Amino acid sequence: MSHILILFYSRHGATTEMARLIARGVEKVPGMSALLRTVPEVSTVCEATQDSIPDSGAPYIDNDDLADCSGLILGSPTRFGNMAAPMKYFIDSTSTNWMSGHLTGKPAAVFTSTSSLHGGQEATLLSMMLPLLHHGMILVGTPYSETELIATRTGGTPYGPSHLAGKDNNLPVSRDEKNLCIATGQRVAEIAKKLEVD
Repeated sequence: MSHILILFYSRHGATTEMARLIARGVEKVPGMSALLRTVPEVSTVCEATQDSIPDSGAPYIDNDDLADCSGLILGSPTRFGNMAAPMKYFIDSTSTNWMSGHLTGKPAAVFTSTSSLHGGQEATLLSMMLPLLHHGMILVGTPYSETELIATRTGGTPYGPSHLAGKDNNLPVSRDEKNLCIATGQRVAEIAKKLEVD
């Protein structure tokens, strides 16, 4: 069975919830499964090392996970209009995959969560697309045929799903945000399946 890798970093849990919703969308497509992976925190102490297995949640990403996937969906909370440092730190380590072309021609999408509605959601999504383009991936956006994009009063962009977490990071994922996450997972899985047939 082919799988879509959903690689995310989450600090307060909203990005994790979005990743799980996206996985539900992936698994709506027959013959496709979702593989959830995360990245470890970045230590300010250069000699510090992270345990190889997290205390809870998704396992840490391995470069083989990238090589073996049929598509990639990347998620991070917004940090000043950019992806969080742990995600960037991992992406900076993927040059072996880049040199080998493991991701070339595979579909990719991005998602994010922010404390404020205008806190840089779209800039973050665009910044996460840049390394995916360098890897030769085919970017998959959210089309306006997903009517939640027009109706939403929370998150949601044509660049990928987003979530408004609120200043205390405690707002639940809205119905529109949930639907956009599920639709994105399904869309990437459907495209990956078509590309594998071709």
